[in-house]
Formats: sequence, C-alpha cells, structure tokens
Amino acid sequence: LSGPPFTHQQMPRKMVYYGQTSCEQDTERYLDVMKYVFSFYKKEVPLIINTMGWVKGEGLLLLIDIIRLLSPSHVVQMDVCDWKAMAPLTPEHVHLRAGLHTKGKQQPKCKQLDVGATESWKCSEGEDASVPQYKFLYVHPEFPRAGVAGEARVHSGMLRDMSILGYLGHLQYPDIGAVLPLHSLVPYQVPFSAVALRVIHTDVAPTNIMYAVNASWVGLCCIPDEVRCQTDGPVLLTQTPVCNCLGFGIVRGVDMENKLYHILTPVPPENLRLVNCLLLGNIAIPNCVLVGQQGIEGEIPYVTSDYNYSI
Repeated sequence: LSGPPFTHQQMPRKMVYYGQTSCEQDTERYLDVMKYVFSFYKKEVPLIINTMGWVKGEGLLLLIDIIRLLSPSHVVQMDVCDWKAMAPLTPEHVHLRAGLHTKGKQQPKCKQLDVGATESWKCSEGEDASVPQYKFLYVHPEFPRAGVAGEARVHSGMLRDMSILGYLGHLQYPDIGAVLPLHSLVPYQVPFSAVALRVIHTDVAPTNIMYAVNASWVGLCCIPDEVRCQTDGPVLLTQTPVCNCLGFGIVRGVDMENKLYHILTPVPPENLRLVNCLLLGNIAIPNCVLVGQQGIEGEIPYVTSDYNYSI
C-alpha cells in the first residue's frame, strides 16, 4: 500500500495464473479461480478484496456474483465524479438483482457457492434467499477525471510491465553491479516429459504448440495429477486446470533434439521441484526486454521490425 507494487513484491500465500488481463472471455473460470483461492483464506486476519475496474454491463453483473460468493462484511463503493450510471450496491440491491451466473430474489434462488466445491451453482425452486448482511460505504471523490478509462488502461499496462521487470530483476546477481541481458543467464533444462503444457487464452494446434511457447512468459504451476508421457513429444492438457501457481518464467528456448525446455525463472529450486505444468497466457514479455538485449549483432531474436502496414 505504501508504494508502487513492483518495488515490494512478495510471494503470495496462494496464487492461480489466470493468464489474461481481462476476464470477459471466460467469466466462469474467473469465478472458479476466485473460489479456489478464497477457499485457502484462514480468516485469522482481515481480508481486503480489491475488485477489478470492469463495472459496466456484464462486469457489474459479475461484481454482484462476487459479492454473493464471498459474503463480505463491508462493501466500499467509490463513485466517479462525472459518471452516475452505476447504482449503489446496497445489500437490498444485490439481493434483488440477478448477477451474471446467479439469480436474484425474484427468480429461482441459487444456493450460495460452497468455496470448497468445484460444481457450478445449483438452483432450486421456491426458496427465498435472505438479504446479504454487509455494511455499505459509499465514497464520492471530488477531484475531476477520477476513473477515466483510457488513462487507466495505459497506466495499468505500464505498471504490469514494471511488475514483470521487477520480478525478472530477481534473476540478476546482486554482487556484479551490472545488469545482465537474458541471453547471459543460465537457464534450467526441463525435459518435455516432466511438465504438461496448456495455452490458456486461445486454441493452438498441437503441431504449432512449440512456436507459441518459445520466447513466452509462462506460469509455473502444480497440478495434482501425475504427468504421464506416452510419446517423446510434449505433454498437452486438453483443459485449463485451476491449480497452484508457484511463480513465473520465460521459455528462453526449446531444444527439439534433446526434448528440453530452457527456462529462466527466479523461483527457488525447492519450489521448482513441485512444478509439473506450464501455462501460457496472453501476457507478453515487455518489449524492452527483447529490444534492449546487449551484445547481439545483426537481427535481434524474436523481434520483427519489417512490417507491412497496408495489410
């Protein structure tokens, strides 16, 4: 809370790699992820839930789902100075309003989610849900241009890049003094058979999966199932798992001859032993990491500058 996030990163108690900057493409998985993470909350300390800024259309309905799911003790709504479209999310409003995946009072009631379950909502006729019990606090900022969407999008992208760069900073040797480029760092060698692969945000043909993974930002995850390899090729998952993420890395290269991934990551070895799944999402490595590589003569690997803008 006391500074830019990239300056004081910490390992979370529980983390899932969603793989996208927006959840609108898969709201059901977003709620499944939230359920999974929330189920590990021990309630020994207060929990502040920082909801996202998508509060129009389906985003508002999803926010109502989240309030129903997590049963908070307080809801703080910060309005925007020059925008009056969003109704106050009072307990009565949430009680009556249908969410994106849950029903309101005027429709068949959906039982509140069991945070330990993986099933979807189960609806039953004739039951009446009670009004949510939380204290509603409404904050109206007086300064102009609060919450301007375009500026927030640009700033969030810059902060995201800074967070990735801050994370990659842990790869550097503190006693050298100079910043080493990625190609000067020694990667881990990971056999194809040791980890399963999954591209989260889009469908990739198995024949193209290595093109997608090479030079990509990946979540280093742990799935409960044992990874079994039937062939000498990569192990591919058919569905995106909701599982622990232990950190992140860059697939620096793929050795097809020896069936190895070359991965750079600051995750300590004792945690890497638990990693058996690589999840590739729609999060890109900051351009400056690739364009600013020192000691490269000629064309920079993985960087294209010869565009045809008429296409």
